[in-house]
Amino acid sequence: MTIKEALTTLPQYVLPHHALSAMMSRLTHAENKTLKNLLISRVIKHYGVNMAEALVQDIDAFKSFNDFFTRELKPGLRPVSSELGAVACPADGVVSQSGLISDGNIFQAKGKSFTALDLLGGSAERAEPFNNGAFTTIYLSPKDYHRLHMPLAGTLTEMVHIPGRLFSVNTS
Repeated sequence: MTIKEALTTLPQYVLPHHALSAMMSRLTHAENKTLKNLLISRVIKHYGVNMAEALVQDIDAFKSFNDFFTRELKPGLRPVSSELGAVACPADGVVSQSGLISDGNIFQAKGKSFTALDLLGGSAERAEPFNNGAFTTIYLSPKDYHRLHMPLAGTLTEMVHIPGRLFSVNTS
């Protein structure tokens, strides 16, 4: 990690993480029309959000900033291949890293690595099928569509909350 990176991320370690997270949650879920419209319009302008893709394009129609952030796209805008064995990208964004999982270890850029065990909440049962598999990390910028979809045909049988601190990300 460079000195610049360390200084940039330092506030995320020293500021009251839980309080800031709670404050951001209240802000992004606020239904005050003036506040949420200001936030939405600034994000659209600053990040170049393509509202022509959105099912709902009028910012007044969103009840909160979070409602805008998780907006639906127009039907058919992201067609999925029906070819047997095809794997679709589960989210808009940019592939920032991909590779093989070696003995449960997932190597990321800049020397950071994680284990499948850690990423799956310490459950060996959940992590084992991924050992010696493959991974892809997709970076979603603020302008990207923020809904995730299953990349393969199948049935979702379980969703698991993995607790831990969340940090701001960037493309590098």
